[in-house]
Amino acid sequence: MSEETHRNVSLTRTSRGHYEAVNPRGGRLHFGSGDDESFTPVELLLTAIAGCSAVDVDFITSKRSEPARFELRMTADKVRDEQGNHLTDLVLTFDVAFPEDEAGAAAASVLESAVSASHDRLCTVSRTVEIATPVEVRVE
Repeated sequence: MSEETHRNVSLTRTSRGHYEAVNPRGGRLHFGSGDDESFTPVELLLTAIAGCSAVDVDFITSKRSEPARFELRMTADKVRDEQGNHLTDLVLTFDVAFPEDEAGAAAASVLESAVSASHDRLCTVSRTVEIATPVEVRVE
């Protein structure tokens, strides 16, 4: 796999139930088990799905106009059943508005197609979840 397509993060335990992820560019993200204000891994997954589509849609629409409002909400229900713990009923909702001018109308006119394109082919995160890509786990 080439460097251009390979993605990775490293993760370090900082204390019991608390971790730091580091990306190759040096970005750091702290998260934990949910015993404080830090994001949990499930919240990070929801953030990743919403964030991926947000970037896609933002890049497509903002070529035409800066949004007056650009907010997303990602929801899911956590269940425990015969398949173990997992999320169901994942819903990503866009709440986007553009200025009431010609550029804003142009951006608004591509909003739905941008959201569809992100969901159907562009967003690596939601596409990976939807096609149920297996996760290999190893112990070194």
